[in-house]
Amino acid sequence: MTDPRKLKYEGDKLAKRLRRQAGQAIADFGLIEAGDRVMVCLSGGKDSYGLLDVLLALRDKAPVEFELVAVNLDQKQPGFPARVLPEYLAARGIPFRIVEQDTYSVVKRVIPEGKTMCSLCSRLRRGVLYRVASELGATKIALGHHRDDILATFFLNLFYGGKLKAMPAKLVSDDGRHVVIRPLAYVREDDLAAYSVAQDFPIIPCVLCGSQENLQRKAVRGMLAEWEKRHPGRVESILRALSDVHLSHLLDRKLFDFAGLRAKGIPDPEGDTAFDPQTVGAPLFTDA
Repeated sequence: MTDPRKLKYEGDKLAKRLRRQAGQAIADFGLIEAGDRVMVCLSGGKDSYGLLDVLLALRDKAPVEFELVAVNLDQKQPGFPARVLPEYLAARGIPFRIVEQDTYSVVKRVIPEGKTMCSLCSRLRRGVLYRVASELGATKIALGHHRDDILATFFLNLFYGGKLKAMPAKLVSDDGRHVVIRPLAYVREDDLAAYSVAQDFPIIPCVLCGSQENLQRKAVRGMLAEWEKRHPGRVESILRALSDVHLSHLLDRKLFDFAGLRAKGIPDPEGDTAFDPQTVGAPLFTDA
């Protein structure tokens, strides 16, 4: 039998790590500022529960004041337990709003059977959530995407879209009216899964995008998991690379003036050194 004291110790250690990593992302990218009203998108999955719980803990200890309001989009998917989230949020005293919008039937009607539903589903959700953010006066919209989501998106764009593009920790909506933040950008999915179990969140299974077996994203995530299994630390190294970009050593003519490049006879820190030194950088975070 596992020692309850050890379980508590490990649980406290995990909670501390998640809060530290989220706090670091907030500081690094300026995700939350004094006076912000943050709309936390809550789906009922482990990631969004973890996001809300971590932000609540940080709010109570943050040097600046900010508000949190949880929002769930009830997409009318079959079997969705509509009472779970309102009961959970009310019991914890968290301000919330449940938005009912039947996007599920729209997606099922438009997308042929067997095709992935993510693109349309995501666009519909995004439009509803932006509208609700305006109605609530939210200055930031917080999403529960984590480190592994960001890396999977990077490789999806690389393999299938021919772009060096990931999922940023902070962005402005296409209409320029909303700021979207991802405070879990440095957090591992495995840690969120363990935290969900430790906190006994009332998880609501998804029968939409996350349940589809033919997703390219699932294949990419499997690839990353295999890499990490065979070469521990590789995924962390890729994450570091996304925050240390050298435009002069890529091929994007829109971002770097290759045509105007001339030898000036003085040392250039962006100049060619053939290959970077074969050193392994320190991890962004330890497990402490």
